[in-house]
Amino acid sequence: MEPGSDSPLTIAGKTFGSRLMLGTGKYRSSEEMNTAFAASGAEIITVALRRIDFDDPKSRSVLEDVDWTRYTILPNTAGCRTADEAVRVARMARAMGLSDWIKLEVIPDSTYLLPDPVGTFEAAGTLLAEGFTVLPYIGADPVLARRLENLGTATVMPLASPIGSGQGLINLEAIKIIVEQATVPVVIDAGIGAPSDAALAMEIGADACLVNTAVALAERPALMAEAIADGVRAGRKAFLAGRIPRKTLASASSPLAGIVGATA
Repeated sequence: MEPGSDSPLTIAGKTFGSRLMLGTGKYRSSEEMNTAFAASGAEIITVALRRIDFDDPKSRSVLEDVDWTRYTILPNTAGCRTADEAVRVARMARAMGLSDWIKLEVIPDSTYLLPDPVGTFEAAGTLLAEGFTVLPYIGADPVLARRLENLGTATVMPLASPIGSGQGLINLEAIKIIVEQATVPVVIDAGIGAPSDAALAMEIGADACLVNTAVALAERPALMAEAIADGVRAGRKAFLAGRIPRKTLASASSPLAGIVGATA
């Protein structure tokens, strides 16, 4: 690959110029949200359908605040506690004409918000059989990631650390295994708190990052969105460049060989 060149992110045959995806939750205003989206250069925006009140015609939906012509809207099943709930929400998204793509989340635990591996696998199987393009959110579990990929999911989306925690890549070694084994894009989702976290995720070979809380709750969301986008780009370049191996001993940058008066 030529210096500075890269292939685009490709998911289920669709290509994207940006490797950063953003969520729509927790922003203080729609203006801050849209300014952050623009600053990030993101092309995929994920929306939680369970958090939209379709029964109240007077309530403003986040779907009204996002430019559908500018972004690819990725409905997600956040808030679903069972496989059946997630499948129903995905079908609702399709019936609304939103998308056949679905970010699959099955999270029965309201304290730690950890994804249910069994429920996720069951829901993925049902949705794939119905023709959905499934992007599953999972724990950093290499075995589950491989099983979902074999089932036919378009990506695997392991968490870096718990949702909204900003702890960064505490599951680094497991994510490395997922990246090593995957033949579909690996999207790091949840736990990224700063540009350095996003850069590290990309340095180890992840294909993209999905970020919400770190941007939405920053003092200046647009600036943080831009910074995290820079981190994603820097990490991707570092991965393509090939970093030097870590060593236990020092290695002089200016070798002594050939220097007058130097001893071997």
